[in-house]
Amino acid sequence: MSSRAYVGLGTNLGADLHATLTQAALRLAALPDTRVAALSSAWRSAPVDAGGPDFLNAVAALDTAVPALELLDALQVIELAYGRERPYRNAPRTLDLDLLLYGDLTLDTPRLTLPHPRLGQRAFVLRPLLEIAPELAHLATGEDWHAQRIERLGPLSL
Repeated sequence: MSSRAYVGLGTNLGADLHATLTQAALRLAALPDTRVAALSSAWRSAPVDAGGPDFLNAVAALDTAVPALELLDALQVIELAYGRERPYRNAPRTLDLDLLLYGDLTLDTPRLTLPHPRLGQRAFVLRPLLEIAPELAHLATGEDWHAQRIERLGPLSL
């Protein structure tokens, strides 16, 4: 049985941020029992609640039979392959993969909260998500996300 999952991709460290997002999307497509159903454009945004250079962000829609916690593990393995470190909350990062939604699953555990707890407040998640899944507009719950600086740069492709 397959579920539709949405994964946020972000990076703000490295020589070629666009290539990092493209390669990460290819790694998502290579996961077992998973296909990338849609991939948003790349979006440049200012860091939220953090310092450092601008981020490049995207969202991928996955059709996957991998259970949510196993998918989270796989995302973290991909992050580590790109040198992801977690020295402090909201630190600049080589690659960040966030499981935003997994079908209709609602979950609140120390490892994973679904839907992602800040999903509806962040333009860098909402703009690319709504680009590929406009039917999810009801998830935009924050009032100030429209004012956050973000710019659509163009398509990513697999």
